[in-house]
Amino acid sequence: MAKNKRLTKASETIDRAKNYALLDAMKLVKTNASAKFDETVEISLNLGIDPRHADQMVRGLISLPNGTGKTLRVGVFARGAKADEALAAGADVVGADDLAEKVQAGEIAFDRCIATPDMMALVGRLGKILGPRGLMPNPKLGTVTMDVKGAVTAAKSGQVEFRAEKAGIIHAGIGKASFSEDHLIENAKALIDAIQKAKPTGAKGTYLQKVALSSTMGPGISVDVASIAV
Repeated sequence: MAKNKRLTKASETIDRAKNYALLDAMKLVKTNASAKFDETVEISLNLGIDPRHADQMVRGLISLPNGTGKTLRVGVFARGAKADEALAAGADVVGADDLAEKVQAGEIAFDRCIATPDMMALVGRLGKILGPRGLMPNPKLGTVTMDVKGAVTAAKSGQVEFRAEKAGIIHAGIGKASFSEDHLIENAKALIDAIQKAKPTGAKGTYLQKVALSSTMGPGISVDVASIAV
């Protein structure tokens, strides 16, 4: 009930018929983030694409300039010196066949998965488990690499993966409600810029159609797309 009262009160501060300038929307999100924990500020973007077509998929990684405020758990499939390199860089879980066995048993203690190229034959057999969770390493995203140190460091420093869902919508966290408005806006613009640069050649018409901001427990706020200059 308390949650519903808080959400109702927050919703009363928003004009549903209005598209807010990015700064004004961010102020409202921060004001309405009144939960007892530091809520995540989230952004949703409706794109003019059909991800069911291979030439219209939008996916990538972006290191947010001010981080996410969240500690990402990183798992690395590697052996020998590269496994040592991953551990030294701060990876949470490192292994080869032993790590594969844990994944097969449902023990997935990581939010980002990195692998060296020689491990992909092993990791490929885990596709049905890692794929649906968005955890499958991908060379295009820099998560299949010999630069294990760089990949782990980037993941730990506030790197965000974005991927369009079937309806052409991308959801991503861009920081915490405790962040300053300037830092949140800077993160939002960095993400939007990366998504715009990832515009597929097959996309027709208006690419960035709708943008909305919200906090974990707060209502969504529609953003005026024209106010987002990156």
